[in-house]
Amino acid sequence: MPILKNAEKALRKSKVRGERNADAKSKIAYMRRNLRKLIEAKKFTEADEVMKGLVQSLDKAVTQNLMKRNTVDRIKSRAMLGLAKARK
Repeated sequence: MPILKNAEKALRKSKVRGERNADAKSKIAYMRRNLRKLIEAKKFTEADEVMKGLVQSLDKAVTQNLMKRNTVDRIKSRAMLGLAKARK
């Protein structure tokens, strides 16, 4: 356990930030699973809406330094390719 007051505060802040980051990452993972299910069910209009939300969430994760830019670009690219292939 921390001894100094500033170390206690840093611990509290890191716990709060960790919970917030975990929530954001789980939201992104949920949206990815949901998108995959919608593509398999051939519900493309709903998949487009989920895709828009996913892209927004991923871009926000990059601005908050939650995820790296290349990782986000790869996720978006694969999701868009999957959606495009399913439409054909």
